[in-house]
Amino acid sequence: MYLNTLSPSLGSRHYKKRLGRGIGSGLGKTSGRGHKGQKSRSGYKINKSFEGGQTPLHRRLPKFGFRSRKKMFYKEVKLSDLNKIKSNIIDLNTLKLFKIINKKTKYVKIINTGKIFIPVKIFKLSCTKNAKLSIEKLGGKVEE
Repeated sequence: MYLNTLSPSLGSRHYKKRLGRGIGSGLGKTSGRGHKGQKSRSGYKINKSFEGGQTPLHRRLPKFGFRSRKKMFYKEVKLSDLNKIKSNIIDLNTLKLFKIINKKTKYVKIINTGKIFIPVKIFKLSCTKNAKLSIEKLGGKVEE
């Protein structure tokens, strides 16, 4: 065996089509692009959403929805999270102090998920009806 006798096995390699190399190649003259038209020209590029001049789908459908900027500063707090707080009085600053909410948060709503075991006084925070009831059952107080 010599290096000059080595070659890949038949059918294992596919050679690149050589366009525009005469009639005998089968891809001469127009080089497989057909006659005239946009697709035959160099630099041809078309948008994926192009529908042949018909108004495209993304323009036929109506616009909808928006993103609330209030959402960035709004947070829901579970009743079970209030157990982590070692203070009886809970307000926005207390929640930030115990790292239940982040510093950016401006609006908080307490929701009825989980259980609370200590009576607490809540100031200037909104609550759901059921959360308010479960806080008041334990002898707590809610002032919105």
